[in-house]
Amino acid sequence: MAQSRRGVVEPGDWTLYRAFDLFCGGGGSSCGARMAGVESAGGVDAWEVAAEAYRQNFPGGLVYQSRIERLTATRVAREVGRVDFLLASPECTNHSVAKGASPRCEVSRRTAFEVIRFARAMQPRWVVVENVTAMRNWHSYSEWLAGLERLGYRTLETTLDASDFGVAQSRRRLFVICDREDDPQPPTKRRGPKPSVRSVLASMNGQAAEWEFTPLKSPGRAKPTLQRARRAIKEVGDKASFLLVYYGTDAAGGWQSLDRPLRTITTLDRFALVERNGAGHVMRMLQPPELAAAMGFPKDYRWPETTRRNRIKLIGNAVSPPVMKAVVSRLLESS
Repeated sequence: MAQSRRGVVEPGDWTLYRAFDLFCGGGGSSCGARMAGVESAGGVDAWEVAAEAYRQNFPGGLVYQSRIERLTATRVAREVGRVDFLLASPECTNHSVAKGASPRCEVSRRTAFEVIRFARAMQPRWVVVENVTAMRNWHSYSEWLAGLERLGYRTLETTLDASDFGVAQSRRRLFVICDREDDPQPPTKRRGPKPSVRSVLASMNGQAAEWEFTPLKSPGRAKPTLQRARRAIKEVGDKASFLLVYYGTDAAGGWQSLDRPLRTITTLDRFALVERNGAGHVMRMLQPPELAAAMGFPKDYRWPETTRRNRIKLIGNAVSPPVMKAVVSRLLESS
């Protein structure tokens, strides 16, 4: 039987637990925690669009639209009240290998230390930090991790792939899981086949009929796009549908099958669906509802009225909710 600060909680009844979300973005971490039965106490994000998305989906929480460095952690702790989970996805761009050889912004990377500042002020039992796996290569990573341990946390570093938790996307991320009272354990992966791109397309329930295709060989179509398509058609045949994958390097030749999880969603348009009709091959970009489904967001999750580009950025920056659900559920099961 688990103990909370409000008393005894029967197994499976975790509604008394509360989470606060640093660098909350559109709310993927809080959505996953809510799936596990944990209510949102609020979140912090500097981007107006992200803050609005969070307000729409978690109206009971306090939302701070601000750069986190400008907030007084002790004041936020007083205003928010008791917090059992501190969830955080610090800025990842300057850790990511996608940045290549470009200079890294150390000021941006050191925002991760804000997690320590807020953990000290809010005193949650659990802290869960998500980031790209390359964060471990950061020269200050050991210092940062030691800072959490000095606060009394036992830590577990684990890499989780969203496709192992029922998500139709291959998305490997570092999770640093911290517990003040016990050794944290990794979540249990799902057994059986992994969801595929095809399952995402099938889940749109006719909504896809609104999205317009254009001929693959349209005037002005980029030569590399046509080259990717020719490689795919040579492999899968003239009648099969497939995805073109823009940017990124691998052995797949710039395309992927519909029968495997989607490659990692980023903050930019990356995937085009190619199909064959009576006139030849046609294509369209995957749309935000499809990308949100491939991240594992519920169908009723709300997205603000904003540009397509902003919606894709919100989705691509998010934590996959089912993965966070699995992490939080595992912590609660062992509490």
